Amino acid sequence: MGYRQAAVLTSVSFFLGVLFICLNVDYRILFTPLSDSTVRDGIEFYTTFYNSPPAIKALLHSVMGVGLLGLLGKLHKWDDSAMFFDGSSLAAYIFSLAVYLTVGIPACRTVADPVPDVDTHDDQVEALRILSAGNTIIIVLLGAILTLQARARYYRYDDERCCAAGEQWARRVEAKILQQAATSEQTQKSATAVGGDGDAAESKKDK
Repeated sequence: MGYRQAAVLTSVSFFLGVLFICLNVDYRILFTPLSDSTVRDGIEFYTTFYNSPPAIKALLHSVMGVGLLGLLGKLHKWDDSAMFFDGSSLAAYIFSLAVYLTVGIPACRTVADPVPDVDTHDDQVEALRILSAGNTIIIVLLGAILTLQARARYYRYDDERCCAAGEQWARRVEAKILQQAATSEQTQKSATAVGGDGDAAESKKDK
């Protein structure tokens, strides 16, 4: 596994871990009857997340960039694996970034820092649902990226195995051809020697 592959897997796994933590809140918001305690827990959780220190936000965005650079770097070798697996992974990663930028950040801002006299409590609840749905979509996309990367690795392994088997078969065929050529040459020499002895015997008989 190279550095580019490690960058992609590390980035995707890191964000899956973060989103699975958020899933503890998102699951109750999306798939259980919405109660006041659930809404309160969701608002408190995402308010804490939104008001985190700048270093944490910088770390998150840096890891995003590492994953994107890793996928772009894997496309420098444009073969079938890069076209189908890495290209699809890059598309899924960009789509997940788009969901984060266009859905996650605005919804989190509405939940954690509502505009006075504009954003009501109902708006916060709706933003909380949208944020949870966006996180779930990103989880699915990142899971798809891991699946595609695993398939790409298996494809490369299978291709290398087929190439090794082909080379081994070619070496066997080459060795067999050389052996047949050597046998044919030896037979030809033997026939030539026998023919020479016969000619000598006939010459003596004529004398």
